[in-house]
Amino acid sequence: MMAKLAQRLAQVLLLCLLWPAAASGHEIGTSNVRLTLHDDRTWSAEIATAPTALASKIGPQAGQPRVADLTADIVRTRLNAATQIIADYIEVRFDGAVSPVRVSVVQVEMPADNALPAFVVLRAEGPVPANAKVVTWRYGLVYSTYAVVFAEESGGSPVTQWLDSDAESKPFDIRGSRPPPSRLDIVLQYLTLGFEHIVPEGLDHILFVLGIFLLTPRLKPILVQVTAFTIAHSVTLGLTMYGVLSLPSHIVEPLISLSIAYVAIENIVTSRLTPWRPVLVFGFGLIHGMGFAGALSELRLPREEIIPALISFNVGIELAQLAVIAAAYFAVSFWVGDKYWYRARVVMPVCAAIAAAGLFWTVQRILET
Repeated sequence: MMAKLAQRLAQVLLLCLLWPAAASGHEIGTSNVRLTLHDDRTWSAEIATAPTALASKIGPQAGQPRVADLTADIVRTRLNAATQIIADYIEVRFDGAVSPVRVSVVQVEMPADNALPAFVVLRAEGPVPANAKVVTWRYGLVYSTYAVVFAEESGGSPVTQWLDSDAESKPFDIRGSRPPPSRLDIVLQYLTLGFEHIVPEGLDHILFVLGIFLLTPRLKPILVQVTAFTIAHSVTLGLTMYGVLSLPSHIVEPLISLSIAYVAIENIVTSRLTPWRPVLVFGFGLIHGMGFAGALSELRLPREEIIPALISFNVGIELAQLAVIAAAYFAVSFWVGDKYWYRARVVMPVCAAIAAAGLFWTVQRILET
């Protein structure tokens, strides 16, 4: 009876893993938004996004044929011709009333060794009604999770929300209708952002943690790996945020995906903690830390907030990882982890699915660069 139940649970987990793998994993730095209210009663939003994805979304509506080799000049020309189409996908509301939107192309960034633009920066702007209390943001040209940072030119600390694709933000309070955030408010905000960066938004990081967990149901190997991973990503999260280390996302993201595939494949090959496994997990933790830093750097923190935000964001990540391990343990391993068929009927098929997702994301992210 328990064997059949565990096998059913493993099948459900397989479906949950393979379904999102067909879409995409959590991506860092593909889009982010900085929404600012200015003292002259106007607002502006700087939208940094990947040009290829943007071109594929608006090209057909603008009657633009597909071009295999995009250059900075082509991207700039095409986006300038489609600014009204882009504006139609942006919705800024003050107290529920829609604000007019104007869009311009601010920057087309080129990598040093590639003709393909790395990202573009669009600027949207419009008026702010007198005595407005709250503002909401919605952008319909993204298909994944992205950060919206709200700030006011007159002062105060920025406020960040993570939005899923074209969802509308929760209302941002405009200064004067809210007190300035306390240090505790900042800590709680970034603690929540760190947790949400893993659960539910970081599917790739969740699968890596599950790969660590599934090596063996024994507690000691799990703790050894989690400790190595935690120390490593905490180090690079801090060093990357302070500019000591830096790797572009088109290198970090495929490596994160490859690390997911590796731990899952090794779980299939062996059921014991090998001497090299903690070392490799530590190395993978260094890479994941750069990915975490990429998400945190999107928020463009003021200098005085970096330390409390960095610490609380990292603590949020750790709490999310522990939540993933606890959920996996009490869902399956607590009940059947000591059964002789646990490895064959649970670990092997789930790790095969994790490895497939990791390899799929690796190829996908390499091709997207």
